[in-house]
Amino acid sequence: MDNTFVHEDLNAVIRQHSEWLANQLHSQRESLFPPDAEKTMRKFTSGEAAALLGVNDSYLRKLNLDGKGPSPELTAGNRRLYSAQDIQALRVLLEKTARKPGDYVPGRRERDHLQVIGVMNFKGGSGKTTTSAHLAQRLALRGYRVLGIDLDPQASFTALHGVQPELDLEDGGTLYDAIRYEDPEPIRSVIRKTYIPNLDLIPGNLELMEFEHDTPRALAQGNAGLFFFRVKEALAQVDEDYDVVVIDCPPQLGFLTMSALSAATGVLVTIHPEMLDVMSMSQFLRMTADLMDVIAESGADMSHDWMRYVLTRYEPQDAPQNRIVAFLRTMYGEAVLNSPMLKSTAISDAGLTKQTLYEVERSAFTRSTYDRAIESLNTLNDEIADLIQKTWGRT
Repeated sequence: MDNTFVHEDLNAVIRQHSEWLANQLHSQRESLFPPDAEKTMRKFTSGEAAALLGVNDSYLRKLNLDGKGPSPELTAGNRRLYSAQDIQALRVLLEKTARKPGDYVPGRRERDHLQVIGVMNFKGGSGKTTTSAHLAQRLALRGYRVLGIDLDPQASFTALHGVQPELDLEDGGTLYDAIRYEDPEPIRSVIRKTYIPNLDLIPGNLELMEFEHDTPRALAQGNAGLFFFRVKEALAQVDEDYDVVVIDCPPQLGFLTMSALSAATGVLVTIHPEMLDVMSMSQFLRMTADLMDVIAESGADMSHDWMRYVLTRYEPQDAPQNRIVAFLRTMYGEAVLNSPMLKSTAISDAGLTKQTLYEVERSAFTRSTYDRAIESLNTLNDEIADLIQKTWGRT
């Protein structure tokens, strides 16, 4: 009997596993979304459309009867369905006769500065990408012009928006193209329209790691300049095009994260209320502060409009979690957002088909499960929207 143990090169094994997984994901995507199909946003019931617009359902019905605005799709059961494009068209129509500017189109006005929100944490499972994606989509559906940037080389934010990083971005197309040291591209060249009106995307993939490798080399050669301003300078090229930028930051404190922090006007730190996560966050905050000190010493203005903590995957019936939440609220006060993101099978199940909860039909879940999850997401994201409005001097 031959007991010879066969050693395998770790890099070869990892590469093979990576290729297996990529092929399976590609097959899964083609079964869900055929090659000639593009991801689309679902239709909204008249009640959902009215809630997004902040009007009564009966008012929407009256507009339709009066022949104003887009005509909704009528189902066999005589239900009215509105597309996301219809809702945006209604916003523009209603804004023309609004009592005050911004009632229906809530974005920037003259002298309002671009809101750049960095969503960060370096511990896996904190809900960072889930938070980023739902925030970007909710703001877009509420009428803000949003740019979502995936700075995480793992690119989950990108995959949620219908782009498969390892297959669709073989020739570049990430923010790295706009922030690299040699021959950077204009940022507009890497911005993609999405299937949601008002939401554009700069996707990510492993190419972003090149910035982590290039920066030390550029610093050693003395031609990096103020490297941490590269994201901010790239965004300046499209400042007038958007109201809000949402950046899904990498799960580590590297040069990309430092650059995102320097560009951010607001910072969201996701926290899963478990003791190990809170202990991890303690180290994360200390390391972040040390890095920001270094950046500030180089002449950067590190003042931000706000910084808030988002409680994610929260289970209200979990007594230990509640003790941690009370501990955090006592310590940080209003810096902890009032609205947590609840742990929900609806959110995780939507992710299995690379969708957010906003993209999935209510009928796909038990009604109570869906309603509880969507209310949690809406309340959280609308609290952040209110924070944006306050930053612009509005209530």
